[in-house]
Amino acid sequence: MPHAYVYDAVRTPFGKIGGALSRHRPDDLAAHVIAALLERAPGPDAQTIADGTIDEVIFGNANGAGEENRNVARMATLLAGLPTSIPGTTVNRLCGSSLDAALMASRQIEVGEADLMLVGGVESMSRAPWVLPKTERPFPMHNLELANTTLGWRLVNPQMPAEWTVSLGEATEQLREKHSIPREAQDEFAARSHQRAAAAWEAGHYDNLVVPVPPADRRSSEVTRDETVRADSTAETLSGLRTVFRSAETGTVTAGNASPMNDGASAAWLGSEAAAGVLGMDPLARIIGRGTFANEPQYFGEAPVEAAHLALRRAGLTWADIDAVELNEAFAAQAIACLDQWSAAGMRSPDIVNAWGGAIAIGHPLGASGLRVLGTLARRLEASGGRYGLASLCIGVGQGIAVVIENVNAK
Repeated sequence: MPHAYVYDAVRTPFGKIGGALSRHRPDDLAAHVIAALLERAPGPDAQTIADGTIDEVIFGNANGAGEENRNVARMATLLAGLPTSIPGTTVNRLCGSSLDAALMASRQIEVGEADLMLVGGVESMSRAPWVLPKTERPFPMHNLELANTTLGWRLVNPQMPAEWTVSLGEATEQLREKHSIPREAQDEFAARSHQRAAAAWEAGHYDNLVVPVPPADRRSSEVTRDETVRADSTAETLSGLRTVFRSAETGTVTAGNASPMNDGASAAWLGSEAAAGVLGMDPLARIIGRGTFANEPQYFGEAPVEAAHLALRRAGLTWADIDAVELNEAFAAQAIACLDQWSAAGMRSPDIVNAWGGAIAIGHPLGASGLRVLGTLARRLEASGGRYGLASLCIGVGQGIAVVIENVNAK
């Protein structure tokens, strides 16, 4: 059976909500990373690759209610100037959407249905629309309420148990109570995320991963770096922030120890061995294990634990084999809950997790985050010479997703 390889991965800088990327439509951001991948391939010219060899485009997106136009993969493919003959589909597994897109593409490659797949993810939380639900009967006399589609539950089915539909922040407070995670540990984790991200940018680790975004109009400028990284963050400064979802007496989750809301896009080439000749580049890593897991919706934050264990078993590995981990940091408490359980299961050290910073600093544009962690993991293994890596994300409504990759050039 053919193997599925990661050949290249890029992303935009991640902009804060209402910030530098808010003037860019999500379908334009998606088209931008597609064009960047084509330009980076040193093989035939971009049009030759596009015309004859891309089997399909799969993008992840968690919203789909606005300018994504429901199938942003197809829209971005057309906007990027690719031939109309290239199919495109969009997958929604909320925060895990773009990693799910990559896993779907890898399966197509492994069963021989494709040799070259273009995968990606995009989210503009700034431009997520308000929606007005249709009424049960025409011309009602009562007032109607708009629903904000930026994040979290909306238009909830009344048959859903109330304990499932709490906010993401309240769910994290409950997870924190379950695992006895103090506020101090959360603030220390968050500060470290910012410090590591800032150091990685200064060291040039993101130079080959992040492609600048040109101005959207005369009122904006080129965006070259993630907007929410704060190099001067410390646990002491974060400890002064107020809690958001509960009172200071019972709550611990703040804007400082949670990921921000963001805009951004990411994309990658996945292919069989034959894709190397098409792209003119050697692969970075081979996909060797995949896993998804589901639990109670209010405990979504620890679902990556078992998703990772499943991916490791399918790869024939244990935690002792893993050299690098990328875990999307939705909340510091959620990430700590996962790391503690992985450490108990044999992970070498928390220091191998998010060595170049995580989502608390870099940002979490929902549909784009899965390929951010996969691309960063592949480049970290390339830089360190490590052999095996694992990337994982928690997913709202109680799911987790994970992938294990092998550095094909491991020392």
